[in-house]
Amino acid sequence: MGGAFLAAAVLARLGSRIELPTIPLFILAGILLGPHTPGIVLVSDPHDLEMLSALGLVLLLFYLGLEFHLDDLKAGGRKMALAGGTYLALNVGAGLGFGFALGWGTSEALVLAGVLGISSSAIVTKVLVDLGRIGNPETKPILGIIVVEDIFLALYLAALQPILSGADSLSAAVMDGAKAFGFLLALALAARYGTKLVGRFIATKDDELLVISFLGIAVFVAGVSEWFGVADAIGAFMVGLMLGGTTSGDRIRKLVHPLRDAFGAIFFFAFGLSINPGDLPTVLWPVLAAVAVTLVMNIVAGISAARINGFGAGPAANISTTLLARGEFALILATMAAGASLDARLAPFIAGYVLILAVLGPLAAGRSHWLARVLPGGRGRNGGDSGRPGEPGRLEEASATH
Repeated sequence: MGGAFLAAAVLARLGSRIELPTIPLFILAGILLGPHTPGIVLVSDPHDLEMLSALGLVLLLFYLGLEFHLDDLKAGGRKMALAGGTYLALNVGAGLGFGFALGWGTSEALVLAGVLGISSSAIVTKVLVDLGRIGNPETKPILGIIVVEDIFLALYLAALQPILSGADSLSAAVMDGAKAFGFLLALALAARYGTKLVGRFIATKDDELLVISFLGIAVFVAGVSEWFGVADAIGAFMVGLMLGGTTSGDRIRKLVHPLRDAFGAIFFFAFGLSINPGDLPTVLWPVLAAVAVTLVMNIVAGISAARINGFGAGPAANISTTLLARGEFALILATMAAGASLDARLAPFIAGYVLILAVLGPLAAGRSHWLARVLPGGRGRNGGDSGRPGEPGRLEEASATH
């Protein structure tokens, strides 16, 4: 594990000199030092880091919840649902059509609909933090789309599981979906009405006790969420949403930073461990075609979300590029597909597709001003916040503004 941290740190330091984002470099460290690449192998079994990787994802989304005030959800609920629904309709629909076009089978097409349709919550969060965009106005619809995606994800997985397992029980699928939706509703009600009670429970002047308290609540609720069929990430997000509104919210934001950064790096490193570069050439052309489809759909969805919220070309470009990356959910689907004995090409396809977009997404987000220039209303203008690295709006300033 020490080698994993050091390798990630060394590559990230080298990359920072040429303004590369840390996410693809952490992933690259995992690929180079994992079991599928010749040379030094630091971790022979990616499952050895599974719990730490899960903790990294939980902390990334917990932090996101801390920064996303409940008032934002209430004020933008309608627009959030419309933007999120539009994003899903475009991307999931395109993924389903692409899956059928490949001709690998109906079950494979249903899996590819989710792979191409759902953004990586972890990478989106890290991009927003790294580029200092937490306080930007377009960040609210971005986070809203992520929330809608996670709600869809719970229902989608509940419906997909009986199909992959060969079960024909519609009632079982409906029950799983109802259980997941009911728990999401309970989390939302707790975030809305339980803030004061939870705030009194964790209130303490001792930083050590506060860290143990908020970490325990976030991880516990994430675990319970998973048991109910809801992504652990959305459970952590809702806890962050709740705790961010307490009197201890500002201290929690400060105390969670080092935990978020350390375990977030392990999450992306472990992601790299699971990728076998040797499998990629066999599915290269389908992967490149899928990446092209996702690029086009994200630009269309970004423009739509920006118009729904009254934004210009700059925020539209930020939305399009920030939501581009695919990640942890696609890998979950790859595991499910492997267990269901689907087409053997599916696993390397997902790995290659996710790897390219996990690298391309953060790079594109950091250079979204290039896209803004060619979008409607952006020619010859700034088009809104370009989000260029190095401009005012680093994380600390964004948090203070927010």
